[in-house]
Amino acid sequence: MLTGATHLLAQETWTDHSRLLPDVLRSIPTGIVIYHMPSPVWPELNTDTANYPGKYVWKHSTRITTEAGELEVIEAGSFIWWKDKGWTANIKLDKKEFAERFNCKDGILLSGHNYTFLKNYRHGDGMYAGDALWFVLAKDKNGRIYKGLALVETEGKLKTSQN
Repeated sequence: MLTGATHLLAQETWTDHSRLLPDVLRSIPTGIVIYHMPSPVWPELNTDTANYPGKYVWKHSTRITTEAGELEVIEAGSFIWWKDKGWTANIKLDKKEFAERFNCKDGILLSGHNYTFLKNYRHGDGMYAGDALWFVLAKDKNGRIYKGLALVETEGKLKTSQN
């Protein structure tokens, strides 16, 4: 059962449980491509606890491109899937934060260019699997909004030669 703030957050993020996407991502045309590498992501023992605190780290990068013309980022981020709660807001980046993390001058996406968040890592002391839905919302010069989204799977056990 959902309680308190978690219940409200889940309701605000994903109100129509008959639909797959969180509210903010529905009814918007797709014009941005997002790609995670690798996916699924397997945890590793963390050897860089100064920059990434915690016993484990899930290392992946996230790449974004568009063919929809020049687009100005409105916001980006991710939702995390919780089996008992559904989609809940996780990371939210404004245009400036997006520009910094994705090396995207002024938060403007240019057609045919790749913008990459090289160290889009998850880290922590507990090892657990989960799915995150990354998204970008951006507008063209006429104010039309486009979306991009991509799921990244993070696994909950160390990688072995069998997986």
